[in-house]
Amino acid sequence: MTGLRIEGLTVRFGRGRRAMTAVDGVSLTVPPGRIVSLVGESGSGKSTLARAVVGLAPVAAGRVLLDGRDIASDAAARRRIQMVFQDPYASLNPRMTVGGALDEALRTRPGVRLTREQRGRETGRLLDLVALSPEHAGALPGRLSGGQRQRVALARALAVRPGVIVADEITSALDVSVQGAVLNLVRDIQARSGTSMLFISHNLEVVRYVSDVIAVMYLGRIVEAAPTEELLAGPRHPYTRSLLAAVPRLGRSWREIDAPVGDLDAPDPHHPPTGCRFHPRCPVGPRADASRSVCLILDPQSGAAERPHRAACHFADEPAASGSAPDGPMRAEEPDGLSGGGRTPLAAVAATDDETATKEHP
Repeated sequence: MTGLRIEGLTVRFGRGRRAMTAVDGVSLTVPPGRIVSLVGESGSGKSTLARAVVGLAPVAAGRVLLDGRDIASDAAARRRIQMVFQDPYASLNPRMTVGGALDEALRTRPGVRLTREQRGRETGRLLDLVALSPEHAGALPGRLSGGQRQRVALARALAVRPGVIVADEITSALDVSVQGAVLNLVRDIQARSGTSMLFISHNLEVVRYVSDVIAVMYLGRIVEAAPTEELLAGPRHPYTRSLLAAVPRLGRSWREIDAPVGDLDAPDPHHPPTGCRFHPRCPVGPRADASRSVCLILDPQSGAAERPHRAACHFADEPAASGSAPDGPMRAEEPDGLSGGGRTPLAAVAATDDETATKEHP
């Protein structure tokens, strides 16, 4: 199994006064055979971090290590990190069949040169792994449903036997029922292959189902990270609690509990606030309690490693800051569209998307 380690990664765009730091000194570890999820609202830097990990965004500082090998200077290590993008249609060649796309990936598998017959058998195995039938090998992406396209993208990533897969918002463009099918598939693939995964999403309903560890990102920085059950049961950063409170529940408004105060939109990333970056919106910070002026001055990233959950909050140790998840601890249950008590059988997963494809292309 392969582990990924991100050390002090910084990504900057632009120059001079309009320069922007999209990712600011992020350190994160994806242990071998585990799924680590990265969550945060739009503009927090999640996708930029993902692209930097696979070499698609400029790295201003820091490094990415795969089993201790720096991918910046080791092309072989870099090829062992594969990315699955948010839009499955845009990431596939519309003029290349599914079989052709997988065959092309198999030709680049490191350390082995497969014959045409071997590539054909491997294509069938990959399609079976992602719950697609052999007949799909001759289909063009335009004839597939969104969920089927995303599973083709997963199969293509798996074709090169990666050590780590970076999945960037792979369910956000899909219907809820299809999201459940794809999430079941992700869990099943990870269990079968032991592939490590960095799973990126803005939806806590999604990440709590697939993750071993959750890291929360805000304005280019990690503000909290902990094992899934532990973080959901007792989040230590007010931003994490705001995200949990934003999950819709019957009978209450998310604004009633730990809702952000002041500006609902995040600050301009070109000019982040001094001190704690969350203080202009923090429901327990200086806007709510004037005595907490330390949030305006000191950066809580300093000393975060010694706090619970590595929380970037000056008051993470206090009961008022740690609190509990809205309406009590949030359990890692399956979101809508996922089977209760485990994974949906792959045959059922395939049937779900086949029905969707029939509706889209009668």
